Amino acid sequence: MYNAGIGAWATKRRLKDPEKEALIFGERVFTYRQFADAVDQVAEVLHVRDITRGDRVAYLGENSPEFLFALFACAQIGAVFVPINTRLAPPEITHVLTDSGSRALIYDIEFAERVAPGVAASDVVHVIPTHDGLPGTPGLNELMERSRGGRVAEAMNLDEPAAIIYTSGTTGKPKGAVLTHQNLTYVAINAVVDYGIDAGDRALLISPLFHVAALGMGALPIVMVGGTIVLEKRFDAGRALALIEQYGISSISGVPTTYQLLADHPDWSAADLSTLRKLTCGGSAVPTRILNAYEERGMSFSQGYGMTETSPGATHLPPQWTREKQGSVGLPHFFTNVRVTNDAGEIVPRGTVGEIEIQGPNVFAGYHGQPEKTAESFRPGGWFRSGDMGYLDEDGFLFIADRLKDMIISGGENIYPAEVENLINDIDGVTGAAVIGVPDDKWGEVPCAIVTLREGTSLTSEQVVEALTGEIARYKIPRTTHVIDEFPRTASGKIRKADLRARFTGSARPTHPIGTKEPWTTETIRVPKKSVLKRPKQ
Repeated sequence: MYNAGIGAWATKRRLKDPEKEALIFGERVFTYRQFADAVDQVAEVLHVRDITRGDRVAYLGENSPEFLFALFACAQIGAVFVPINTRLAPPEITHVLTDSGSRALIYDIEFAERVAPGVAASDVVHVIPTHDGLPGTPGLNELMERSRGGRVAEAMNLDEPAAIIYTSGTTGKPKGAVLTHQNLTYVAINAVVDYGIDAGDRALLISPLFHVAALGMGALPIVMVGGTIVLEKRFDAGRALALIEQYGISSISGVPTTYQLLADHPDWSAADLSTLRKLTCGGSAVPTRILNAYEERGMSFSQGYGMTETSPGATHLPPQWTREKQGSVGLPHFFTNVRVTNDAGEIVPRGTVGEIEIQGPNVFAGYHGQPEKTAESFRPGGWFRSGDMGYLDEDGFLFIADRLKDMIISGGENIYPAEVENLINDIDGVTGAAVIGVPDDKWGEVPCAIVTLREGTSLTSEQVVEALTGEIARYKIPRTTHVIDEFPRTASGKIRKADLRARFTGSARPTHPIGTKEPWTTETIRVPKKSVLKRPKQ
C-alpha cells in the first residue's frame, strides 16, 4: 500500500515539477526536486534515531524551510508532527512535550533555555537544533548533509494522525487537537476549491506556520497544486510590501491587524501590488476602513471562520459578497457542513442565535489523551460543538455572535460582545477593541469597552456612545470605555478577556452566573443584511 497521506506530496511534486520553484526563503531557493530531497534527508535523520510510526516529533522554531521539511518527513515515515508556539513560556512548552509524549524535539537554538525544563521532564530522547551552534551537537542542516538521502517511507491511511496542534488554552491548559492526514488533505482541498488556488500562485506566508491557519490553508494548498511559497521568518509590513513587488506575489493571508499594518505603512501608496489577487483574512471581521483601503487599490478580501479543531477552515466569504454580506464569515467550505443548534442539539430557525456545529473530513479526530473531553465535544453524526455562538441568515450565510462564556446578560437581555466590538473597531483611530461585562446594581452587568488606539489619537466614552447610538440597541452600548496600551493575549494572539475582567472588575469570571438563562433556545436577532440573495456584481 502507498502512503495515502501528505507524506507522499513532496515525492509526487518532485515527479511532476522537479525544476519548478517550490520555496523561497531569503536567499535560499528550493525547486521541488530539492524540496523533496531535503524531506527525504530529514526522514532518514529521524529514521536512524528509531523514530517510527506513531512517534511524536515536536518542533519549536520560527518560520523556515526546516519546519516544512520536518513536517513532510514525519508524515513520510508515519511519525506525528507537534509544532510548538514560539511565544510559549517554559512551563507551557513543558506541558506540550509531556502531554504529547514527544520522543524527539527539533528546535531553533535561540529557544535552548526555554526547552531545557521540558526536555528534562518529558520522554524526549533526541534533541536536534535546526542549525549548528551548540558545541558537540550537530544541527539538522549538518545531519541532512551527512544523510544518504535514501527515501524512507511508510504506507499510511488517511485516518491516521499526522499532527497534534495545541489550542491556545483560554480556559486551562492547552489541549492537543489530533489532525489526521485526511484532515490536512481536505482542508487543503477546500482552500484550493474555494480560494481558487492554482499552480501559478506565488503565496507570501508571513504568519507563523505553527498556527494551523498558515499551515493548513497557506502552505499545504500551495504544495498540493505545485505553486510557489515565499516564506518569511516573521511579519514586517515594509518588507512584505517589497516582496509582493519583487516576486509578483498573487496571494497573501493574515488577520485584520496584518492588513492594517500594510495599509498604514509609508510604502503602501507607492508599492506595486498589481499581481496581488487573493487576500484571505481570518480571526475577526475586516473593519470597513480596511475594506475601503484595499478596495481603493482594486483588491477585495476572502474572509473565513474556523479553529484548530477544523484544521482550521469551516466557512468562506467570497470577495463578491464582502459588502452585501458584510459582517458574515460566509458559507461552509465545499467539503464542510455547518449548522446552528440549541442546547438540546436541535437545529434552530434561521436568524436565531445558537451554537455553531461543524461536520466534515476536515474536522479533527479528537483531543490527544482526553477521550471524555473529545466525547463532550461531538454530537451524534460527527458534529463538532465549536462553543461559538452564531446564526445563519435566510441565505445560509453564517454570522458569529460570540463565545458563550463571553456573553453579557444585562437586565435579562443577551449581549454578544463581538457585535459591539466590530462597530467600535470601525471608529477612526481604534486599533483593537474588547467588550466585557462589569457589575451594575440595576442591570446585573453592563458592557464596558477596552480599546487600543493609533498613536496620536484619543477616544472618550462619550464618543463611543455617540458613534454607536442608532447602530445597535442602547443596552448594548458600553457605559464606559478604557484606553490601554496593549491587550493581554494568548500565545496564538487571542485577547485574554479573563485578564481584562480581572483588571476592570476584580474577577476573571463573567459577572453573570453561567446557566442563568438559556442563551440560544429562543432569542432571534435582527439579520443585518437583506434576506433575499442578490446576484453579485460582475
